[in-house]
Amino acid sequence: MFFAPSSILNRAMHVLLASLACLVLSFGAAYAQSPNKADNPRVKISTNLGDMVLELYPDKAPKTVANFLQYVNDHHYDGTIFHRVIAGFMIQGGGYTKAYAEKPTRAPVVHEGQSALAKGGDKNVIGTVAMARTSEPNSATSQFFINIADNAFLDPTVVPPGDPVPSFTYNGRTYTNVPRANLENNPKLVGYTVFGKVIQGMDVVDKIKSIPTGASGPFPSDVPKTTVIINSASIIKSS
Repeated sequence: MFFAPSSILNRAMHVLLASLACLVLSFGAAYAQSPNKADNPRVKISTNLGDMVLELYPDKAPKTVANFLQYVNDHHYDGTIFHRVIAGFMIQGGGYTKAYAEKPTRAPVVHEGQSALAKGGDKNVIGTVAMARTSEPNSATSQFFINIADNAFLDPTVVPPGDPVPSFTYNGRTYTNVPRANLENNPKLVGYTVFGKVIQGMDVVDKIKSIPTGASGPFPSDVPKTTVIINSASIIKSS
């Protein structure tokens, strides 16, 4: 998911999103800032290049975390690949086998980007994990991506309280008495839901992001020329 076609990020959309960078919240740190919590679930992702451990934020994005953990429990990720790697941006996986067959998924999860950020969740900075989706906010299923840069243009814009919202400033202009639904469902504002971060194995992420890419399977570009396989994903700590 993340961008069309076939739920894949294409460069044209990447350029379009980059142009929106000045329209969303600026980031305040170079790395993920949410503190580790002893009761946060952790997932070990074992790949053919090494292991990484993700810490998840159920207090910030409960539905998203529950969705991801269900896919882990169902062994959905076992045997899938990181099929999309874009230098200076992100690495994406969780949806395709090494034969480039798209795995079936459950119904999409409700988008929680704005509410997660409003609760003090992380922005899309280096090492954070977010849900991939199409241009429809509520379309994320199993695919996820790991930020390998500080991608402020992917951050949600938090909507102030109230319905209608008494005052909302966007792109230098202030709007008053705006129906809340108009803001919460606006594709330009919802961003991408960060639901965790890499707490071990960033060296593995660095290996993946450094692999040369090209065309393969149904994808015209950005596919690692050395296949990166998720051998298994398992919960090693849960709340």
